[in-house]
Amino acid sequence: MNKKVITVLITVIGLVAAVTAAVTAFLIFKEKQKRDDEELEHYLDSSIQ
Repeated sequence: MNKKVITVLITVIGLVAAVTAAVTAFLIFKEKQKRDDEELEHYLDSSIQ
């Protein structure tokens, strides 16, 4: 019984860590994409003037 509890605990901790890493990677990707879009917009505005 004790080994099952430890296995479940380790599995849950691993799952939480994996989900956290995936969410963090997604947010970083979206922020970089937003920053790149803003830089492109600024470049296009500057080149028109």
